[in-house]
Amino acid sequence: MIMADNKIETRDVNFWYGSFHALKGISMDIASKSVVAFIGPSGCGKSTFLRLLNRMNDLIPDTRLSGQILIDGEDIYARGVKVDELRKNVGMVFQRPNPFPKSIFENVAYGLRVNGVKDKDYIRHRVEESLKGAALWDEVKDKLKVSAYALSGGQQQRLCIARAMAVSPSVLLMDEPASALDPISTAKVEELIRELKKDYTIVIVTHNMQQAARVSDHTAFFYMGEMVEYGDTKKIFTHPDKEATQNYITGRFG
Repeated sequence: MIMADNKIETRDVNFWYGSFHALKGISMDIASKSVVAFIGPSGCGKSTFLRLLNRMNDLIPDTRLSGQILIDGEDIYARGVKVDELRKNVGMVFQRPNPFPKSIFENVAYGLRVNGVKDKDYIRHRVEESLKGAALWDEVKDKLKVSAYALSGGQQQRLCIARAMAVSPSVLLMDEPASALDPISTAKVEELIRELKKDYTIVIVTHNMQQAARVSDHTAFFYMGEMVEYGDTKKIFTHPDKEATQNYITGRFG
């Protein structure tokens, strides 16, 4: 059974798109309430692996998985697992902000309504809490009925984080959440990630190595479908064990 302080465990995970072997034998433990960054060149498997953690790859035809992925000790690919429940517990924030064509309030309330919550006071409370949690409340509290499209890109991304938080997940997956943002918005999202770690386990894919160094506790370096090295972020960036990691971090390839 799982260690109490591990939120996620993967054991010898292999994944195929058709005949393409995209991920090879990946085993890792992710501690509860920590931030883990996945780094590596484009096409090395980072986002594919991230999406396995809430079964987003189920939506892609002709894919195959072997190995085990455990969250809170439960195999999330076991028969009988309710994928909707899993995705409620494991929220996802994408590379580009993707607010719905609805008001700011309704964007955050959406997941609650879809999950059958009807209590208006509770919805109002969760919307406010989530917007506060995403460091957006003070900027939008007087315009909750305004379209989410009226927000800036950085605000939209924090709105998407609030939307993911509203259904009370315990894990947040972030696929390059700041790559489409300007430096000021990026700094706000990074600050938010550090803050959210108190309550969530966060896994972030990033091409920005400085960002990985700033926000994560542990870093995994992926290359050609393999996890080359995984460890304490400071160590990975200053004294990596593998030459390939050193070469990538110093810009010799990738």
